[in-house]
Amino acid sequence: MDRREGVNDGFPRLGPNDSLLPGLIDDVALNCLAWVSRSDYASLSCINKRYSKLINSGYLYGLRKELGVVEHLVYLVCDPRGWVAFDPKISRWMALPKIPCDECFNHADKESLAVGCELLVFGRELMEFAIWKYSLVCRGWVKCQEMNQPRCLFGSSSLGSIAIVAGGSDKYGNVLKSAELYDSASCTWELLPNMHTPRRLCSSFFMDGKFYVIGGMSSTTVSLTCGEEYNLSTKCWRRIEVEHLTNMVKKYDKEKNTWEVLGRLPVRADSSNGWGLAFKACGDKLLVVGGQRGPEGEAIVLNSWCPKTSVTNGTIGWQVLGMKEHVGVFVYNCAVMGC
Repeated sequence: MDRREGVNDGFPRLGPNDSLLPGLIDDVALNCLAWVSRSDYASLSCINKRYSKLINSGYLYGLRKELGVVEHLVYLVCDPRGWVAFDPKISRWMALPKIPCDECFNHADKESLAVGCELLVFGRELMEFAIWKYSLVCRGWVKCQEMNQPRCLFGSSSLGSIAIVAGGSDKYGNVLKSAELYDSASCTWELLPNMHTPRRLCSSFFMDGKFYVIGGMSSTTVSLTCGEEYNLSTKCWRRIEVEHLTNMVKKYDKEKNTWEVLGRLPVRADSSNGWGLAFKACGDKLLVVGGQRGPEGEAIVLNSWCPKTSVTNGTIGWQVLGMKEHVGVFVYNCAVMGC
């Protein structure tokens, strides 16, 4: 096979010594490199200019998506020093560069969302809502296109390269029932059909290709005990019932529309009315992130549990995935990226 028929990464093929992996045509070599751990990309980029251009182009991330290769990063804000990332595979913490935002955005309440290879941070600047985007490929922050209906205090979740935000409040404090879809490939927002019920301060997730939004408040005094399911194929919302039980983990059966109690959380969810904790999916595990105080001081602990494992007499086998010390006990924002 002619090696020039391989993937065009912008570099000419001059001879056998110019191959990415000696003895392999480039399309095969690229498939091999796609399986290399993402944590090794910095080292790969130092090999030569061709490797550096390949890593910085983001091409391998697209190839990993095609091959179904996924590694996770957990992004957190626990103190004013800014965002940090935790790599569960190598148990390493990394600091992100500071967001080049104004002071209003820096100190305002925020929402966050990881989609594709991007981390989106939603907040409010002096005059309007704003979205800042961190690119794992470029390793820097840029402003992201604003939503069609800017909002805060919404529910959100991602599925591959798309994400959905639902509900929230506009800049006048009106509670919304609108929803929007973000496509990270085109960096565009699309309005979706409205939910049945306006809500803010709600939680959201994807399950089996459908988007769910649960709980929240329809006003400053009315809490919601219902949820809604959005079908991306039919573009329709369906109401579902939601059961609330403090400090317990419950499993939802989407076929029967019922809930089952499994066991207790590894941290207390009622100590601050649920604030300061994060509940996220991380691959096939449930991730609960919260603070604890001990003899060595304050720390943020990442607890994980795989729902495929059994629950014995109401006891869930939580495992400590990671710990960040001396950063307080309050999780302001958390997002999990898989790419």
